[in-house]
Amino acid sequence: MAKLKTKSVYTCNECGASSPKWVGQCPSCGAWNTLYETTVTPAAHVRAGGRYGAPAEVHNLAEVSAEKIYRHPTGISELDRVLGGGLVAGSVVLIGGDPGIGKSTLLTQAMATIGQVAKVLYVSGEESSDQIALRAQRLGLRGDRLRLLTENQVETILASAQNEQPQVIVVDSIQTMYTEILQSAPGSVAQVRESAAQLVRYAKQTGTALFLVGHVTKEGTLAGPRVLEHMVDTVLYFEGDTGSAFRIIRAIKNRFGAVNEIGVFAMTETGLREVGNPSSMFLSRQGDAVPGSIVLATQEGTRPLLVEVQALVDQSHLGNPRRVCVGLDTNRLAMLLAVLHRHAGIATYDQDVFVNVVGGVRVLETAADLAILAATVSSLRNRPLGKDLVAFGEVGLAGEVRPVQRGQERIREAAKLGFKRALVPAANMPKKGDAGIELLPVRRLTEALEILG
Repeated sequence: MAKLKTKSVYTCNECGASSPKWVGQCPSCGAWNTLYETTVTPAAHVRAGGRYGAPAEVHNLAEVSAEKIYRHPTGISELDRVLGGGLVAGSVVLIGGDPGIGKSTLLTQAMATIGQVAKVLYVSGEESSDQIALRAQRLGLRGDRLRLLTENQVETILASAQNEQPQVIVVDSIQTMYTEILQSAPGSVAQVRESAAQLVRYAKQTGTALFLVGHVTKEGTLAGPRVLEHMVDTVLYFEGDTGSAFRIIRAIKNRFGAVNEIGVFAMTETGLREVGNPSSMFLSRQGDAVPGSIVLATQEGTRPLLVEVQALVDQSHLGNPRRVCVGLDTNRLAMLLAVLHRHAGIATYDQDVFVNVVGGVRVLETAADLAILAATVSSLRNRPLGKDLVAFGEVGLAGEVRPVQRGQERIREAAKLGFKRALVPAANMPKKGDAGIELLPVRRLTEALEILG
């Protein structure tokens, strides 16, 4: 039988129509810049009554025994935490982040450690061997067991991997890879998707753990098609300002562990250093208590975390007062200010409100509502809340304070760090035992404001 040849066509992401060549506007639906190159293999003709292929073996779910997944430690406990306990054979991990945030540094450190007990292949499409060697020398890493390959072509990488037989492969980065199947330039949507598909297929077939480094667009999302995130098992994002010493790696998707788990690192001259107690790092407050500041007990994955929330309320001279959030949801701040006006009689329609989470942490859960409103009222009234107070709780549109998950773990974390009072939802009160901290239960927003004075 003659070998089937592949050809390139351009498919519209909006309607699915195809075109033999690229055009700016889809001829079917009229959308602009939605045609991307894809590969098509002509289907072999099947005679009438012929067979499509050999049937596969089908099992009952009860007959399948789920074997225990072995997790190989990476030597970096914070990275193991976001991975779900370690590296799983055959898993594919996608790491994204801004340029210079520390993606290559973290993977070089991890691979140098894993390379002492397993065979590792580090593939670089952006840097030369000399640049990687200089980084390893600066970090003080051993490179005697770390295999290095500088290549951009996927077919050459897979041939080298079959020859080396590594247990872990790092591809830095997926946007620089290309395959001979397509004629488009490296970094295009079709090249990123097809290159990743070939690498993922090899990892699944051979049981090789695969790390893919991805670039991030100006909007903060991974460059390339969204299907790239569906092809992998774990998606990790590096967060933090490049000018700051702290880095946070967050699990957005994880088939082998909890999502929204975070690992905290500090960038030093010798690479990324783990931060074992991030709460103490984000709570390095000095001096007396100031208005507009309160400590929030948040939950990141399975880890309770204490962060400082600051608010600044100032008279506005604009027709539309400003609502600015850093590390929080701006739309939720506008909703909370409306609840504050409706149920507590405190108006901010003529005030600019700025809210910030200290340390560059992003808080996405609704448990921050009570702390945001407490800091806002404190700044508006110019009354400090005290340095020994911690708060958490969700505020509903009816003015009620709703419970949040893992409330007792948040209380224990606050007590462990020496806080004396905790403003908590009444439904999160411990049923028995001494919490080691004075608990101030509230059911409505007005009760909380009365306690705060």
